[in-house]
Amino acid sequence: MDSIHNPIKLNDKRTINAWAMFDWANSSYALVIAVAIFPLYFNSEGVMPDGTFHFMGIPVTKTSLFSFSLTLAYIIIAIALPILSGIADYGGKKMYFMKFFTAMGSLACIALVFFTADTIALGVFGFVIATVGFAGGQIFYNSFLPLIATEDQFDRVSAKGFSYGYIGSVLLLIVNLIMIEKHDWFGFADKEWPVRISFVMVGLWWIGFAQITFNRLPKDTKQNISSRLFRKGYLELQKVWNIVKNQKNIKRFLFSFFFYSAGVQTVLFLASTFATDELKFGATDLIILILILQLVAIGGAYLFATLSDKKGNKISIITMLVIWISICVLAYFVTEKIQFYLIAALVGLVMGGIQSVSRSTYSKLIPSETEDTASFFSFYDVLEKIAIVLGTFSFGFIDQMMGGMRNSILALIFYFVIGLLILFFVQVKPAKVG
Repeated sequence: MDSIHNPIKLNDKRTINAWAMFDWANSSYALVIAVAIFPLYFNSEGVMPDGTFHFMGIPVTKTSLFSFSLTLAYIIIAIALPILSGIADYGGKKMYFMKFFTAMGSLACIALVFFTADTIALGVFGFVIATVGFAGGQIFYNSFLPLIATEDQFDRVSAKGFSYGYIGSVLLLIVNLIMIEKHDWFGFADKEWPVRISFVMVGLWWIGFAQITFNRLPKDTKQNISSRLFRKGYLELQKVWNIVKNQKNIKRFLFSFFFYSAGVQTVLFLASTFATDELKFGATDLIILILILQLVAIGGAYLFATLSDKKGNKISIITMLVIWISICVLAYFVTEKIQFYLIAALVGLVMGGIQSVSRSTYSKLIPSETEDTASFFSFYDVLEKIAIVLGTFSFGFIDQMMGGMRNSILALIFYFVIGLLILFFVQVKPAKVG
């Protein structure tokens, strides 16, 4: 049972905008740290001159190390989430843990200012902790959606969150890139310090704008957390599974979501790494790539929300999965930068839509009488995190074994195809107008 006190006025514009501002805040990590500047710095010759890192005497390629770092982060969060969701529902601590993970992630980003060629282990550790902070906060953020909007508004409210995230993160990225490319304007001799300072700016942006969300969303009830609550989370997931396994539609959707998320999240995390390693993208090329991704994604999130309204969520997701499969095939054969920019536009078109529509579809499939939404979203998020573990590990393993990322990209098609085939057997009813 959700323990937030004071009834929330549904579809309140001020509350929804405050909720969406959390995406504005934490998407700075998703863009600058996970996708753009940090991967470029991580894979640079200044940090890894020979392109390898020796772990216990075993040489690991820099791209595989980046993939495996993501894998480790999502193993941690997949294990921790069941415990946290139980505390959120039965300890009245949704907001508490949003704040906790925000502080963890933002401080880890700030600590990356000390990441150099001499402190690679520190850089990996900081990146892992920042990723855990981002993913951990996201489940409590997602769990507020059914509490602030009626079912018929899920698609549009969810899309608003993603669009806020894209706009805010692009604005910060532009500031970071100006500081890096025009470093002499700011009194720096080269780009290294501006890059490392950009990590600090992400941390401050993240924790700073999140205060809007924290101040406007309902506060937690004051309850003590007992040791029983740590077990409660796993019991809640078991309870969710007991409900899900007897409902074919939601079970099939979650299996479909698991497989296609393995592909989606791996592409999003490693697209810039593929561009820099396989196509030799420089900083300017990467800037153009990221801006294409983010700006197209804003329209894409609303485009597929509209398609969902008119044709249904299932048709919307099927359409996007066909595009994702095409993206992987095209990426395998790409040789020119201009070709990859076109592929990036396709990725941007569907990357926001697939996440937004998936989240709202799941909200519609959750039994209407459910009050402990954090547990249902924990189940959803644990599946997504395990999917990321599967996707990033298989990507890194194939890269490490075969010495290139093209085969890794091609292998992701398998995940999309399986997700698509399962989705054909899912039925999504139209949303109830509330």
